[in-house]
Amino acid sequence: MILYTCPGGKAAPSAHPCGRAARALDDAGHSYEWKRVRGGTLLFWTWPTRTRDRAEVKRLSGQNSVPILVLDDGKVISGSGAVVRWAQANRPQSTVAAS
Repeated sequence: MILYTCPGGKAAPSAHPCGRAARALDDAGHSYEWKRVRGGTLLFWTWPTRTRDRAEVKRLSGQNSVPILVLDDGKVISGSGAVVRWAQANRPQSTVAAS
């Protein structure tokens, strides 16, 4: 699976949506590829390239916002709250057995 986040991603503060999503996946024991995309909403200097920088996110989810999680079956989960809920409800089997 692939997690798309802003450049801050895992290093983003815990209140930041991208940081919340990455930490939830990590805490639940998921393995995933991490893709950082540029073009932040509040970073006005990135607006000229935002469409290009987030084209893949738009194609996958229909929106420019991150985080999004693309599962191995192609299903897309958009938004930090949805990613957190999915991560907690779908822990890998080896993590569940170890708990």
